[in-house]
Amino acid sequence: MKSVFKPLLLAAALATAGFAAFSQTPGAGPAGMMGAGGPMHEGMGHPGMGPMNPARMQARMERRQAALKTALKLTPSQDGAWSAFTAAMKPPVDLKAKRPDFAEIAKLPTPERIDRMKALHSQHAADMTAAMDKRGEATKVFYAALTPEQQKVFDTATARHHGPAGTMGGPRDGKGPMQAKP
Repeated sequence: MKSVFKPLLLAAALATAGFAAFSQTPGAGPAGMMGAGGPMHEGMGHPGMGPMNPARMQARMERRQAALKTALKLTPSQDGAWSAFTAAMKPPVDLKAKRPDFAEIAKLPTPERIDRMKALHSQHAADMTAAMDKRGEATKVFYAALTPEQQKVFDTATARHHGPAGTMGGPRDGKGPMQAKP
């Protein structure tokens, strides 16, 4: 009789251990995995990159802009257009101010929570479209102030953000358009 219960007891123990493993909190995953820093909305960024670092992102953007300005060989008469262009490219400073209070949303009943998230999504999409329009117009104005040679440099430098099949990225070998020989 003991031999019949032993496999059942072992199966029950394994099932309990498996259930316990799946019932861990989302933040318990390995670093870099979705949910590793808490809820998905908190640690935004790419897996393996950690949370966004605004200072690091700003420094990277400034380095790219400096490289572009050098590659374009702007004349003093184009400095005003450059300043307007770079000012339009800056991200808004009130990003955290626009973040919804997810703790409050979590307290809502499901139908209200769905409606609230849908409204937030619509507002976010409208804000993103407005920002894209602003940047697009600023780019067109700056582009019009460039000579045909500068426009070619600008086209090459900005095309690197669109890799194969429309994916973000571009060359991974360190030979991006800024390093390419004319």
